[in-house]
Amino acid sequence: MASKSTAKDHTEGMNYRRYHEGDSEYHDWSEQIFQASWSHKCPTYVLRTPPCSGSCPSGHDIRGWLDIVRGMEKPAEGVVWQEYAFRRMTDANPFPAIMGRVCPAPCEQGCNRNMVEEHVGINAVEHFIGDWAIANKMAFPKPDHETGRHVAVIGGGPAGLSAAYHLRRRGHSVTVFDDKPELGGYMRYGIPGYRTPRDVLDAEIQRILDLGVTVKSNCRVGKDITVAELEKTYDAIFWGVGTHAGRGLPIPGWKDTPNCVSGVAFLKAFNEGRLQAVTGRIIVVGGGDTSIDVASVARRLGHIKEASPQDRIENIILGQTAHDVAATAKREGCDVTLTSLFPVDKMMAAEREVTDATREGIDIQGGVMPLEVLKSADGRAIGLKMCRCTMNGMTPVPTEGTEFTIEADLVVSAIGQMGDLGDLAELDNGKGFINADKMMRVPGKEKHFVGGDVVRPHLLTTAIGHGRVAAATIEEFLDTGNVNKRPKVDVHQFNLLGKLHEAHLDPTEYDHHATRGTDANKFAVHNFEDRAAHEIIPHDELFLGHFTHVDRIHRKEVHIGKEEVIGNFVERLVGLEEAQAQAEAKRCMSCGLCFECDNCVVFCPQTAVQRVKKNERTTGRYVYTEYSKCIGCHICADVCPTGYIQMGLGE
Repeated sequence: MASKSTAKDHTEGMNYRRYHEGDSEYHDWSEQIFQASWSHKCPTYVLRTPPCSGSCPSGHDIRGWLDIVRGMEKPAEGVVWQEYAFRRMTDANPFPAIMGRVCPAPCEQGCNRNMVEEHVGINAVEHFIGDWAIANKMAFPKPDHETGRHVAVIGGGPAGLSAAYHLRRRGHSVTVFDDKPELGGYMRYGIPGYRTPRDVLDAEIQRILDLGVTVKSNCRVGKDITVAELEKTYDAIFWGVGTHAGRGLPIPGWKDTPNCVSGVAFLKAFNEGRLQAVTGRIIVVGGGDTSIDVASVARRLGHIKEASPQDRIENIILGQTAHDVAATAKREGCDVTLTSLFPVDKMMAAEREVTDATREGIDIQGGVMPLEVLKSADGRAIGLKMCRCTMNGMTPVPTEGTEFTIEADLVVSAIGQMGDLGDLAELDNGKGFINADKMMRVPGKEKHFVGGDVVRPHLLTTAIGHGRVAAATIEEFLDTGNVNKRPKVDVHQFNLLGKLHEAHLDPTEYDHHATRGTDANKFAVHNFEDRAAHEIIPHDELFLGHFTHVDRIHRKEVHIGKEEVIGNFVERLVGLEEAQAQAEAKRCMSCGLCFECDNCVVFCPQTAVQRVKKNERTTGRYVYTEYSKCIGCHICADVCPTGYIQMGLGE
């Protein structure tokens, strides 16, 4: 049914052929359609960035690899679609199997499909492709040339490994320095293995190292090698040292209390295999993903009766000793309370993680704040004095008269982290972090670049994106000595010229002579404009009426009850099957790029819009316009589901 229109609609050039809420009257538009305005406006095919990519800190071309999985964009001859999607994914992010599991997916929050029913399960598809690549032993191609430049990467976590990967692909020699025995950073030492399976993590790290990256482990810069030595030996230095020092609670009684520890220290002790059990009642103060991980690990480790002072949990966490697995074999469920300044439904942690934690028997209390660590006569913490609170922005406001006490044998602070920069005072900005500009340079230090949590604690995908941007900046610095501004929309984009080249449809060489009326010439890509580096396409520029309701395909999860949680370190997420991954990818609306629906061809009243000949057709070049027939009626733009068609001036 057509929508209503008014004279005002016409005079203001409003788009009166779209459907609007409440429209119910039919109007015959035949005369207007066939006469239109006979204007010089005609369709232009405009590439723009979809909000999923625009929301992805690592810079994925998400629409691109979803189009591959769904079967719309075809791989080159001899390449299976799974590999083609993997290659497109890893142009930006070398960790699809890990990030498909643990990334909180800001891309899904930005997905325009949310305006129809529910976002596309981007993480689930990424998870499938990442696991396929490991199972099929996908490797990265070695660089096709060596630049002779040498870059030092300090820190083998997500930022450092991302920078090393992108730099090595460009032909630079890369040496990664890390103060731990194994690479992975927070992915290994901060996140428990049932969320980032170690065999998966090892495979994705090894794939990067196989490019020819040199590793110096158990080497702490500032102690085992000086910054001056690095500056003398390497052409550039990237700092991806992470934030491995936890923040304590800013309340009386915390400082120097032995059984008050940080969430970072707790998880490190567990992931290194030293912490095998917990003793007594535990309070975790936080509300973010780290606090959920601490509480969940504590529930899985289970409670044992304290046998001797050296087995006290703080001694294990602080590295003074280690639990004997045999001695801790008999475990019972332990009491774990997690507290948050924010109400439970507004906690920073992902909703799914909060739900799982509750199911596993963790007592989550929201809208409360700690006031004081209560101690026994021997100076050990025996509980927290708490009160109810409300939030004024990010500042808690205590509610008078609501004080209460929670008993505890261990208090864990998971309220934030900072860099461990004790040996790098020249880089410390005074707050435990390293300053960076928008190009990921360290201000005032020409050869120094930085990324990851040590700039600003955020997501793993953010750290990976920092590494990607820094690698591009480093290359520009090494080539020219200068660094230019980054694009406004700084993500990997669909490359039409690259796709034409892959399909052997390259434009011919331009003779650089002025030419009028180029539609018959082969040196130009006609009626196409690339705005992807500057514009993200919003939902109100799509024709959402084209899309029917299709339920999202959710991954299955292994749900563990509070009685079964002890000793259960089985991975919780179950990946999609191949057919499910393809079906989920088909829910993608391909925002900002043609997905070959034929609407413009079918609905053009002048038959001005035609399909490109099959032997000249590829993604993004599916239709063309015969401008001698086009009358500028806008219908093709109105019915384009993806917003790829924009009306521009012709002649």
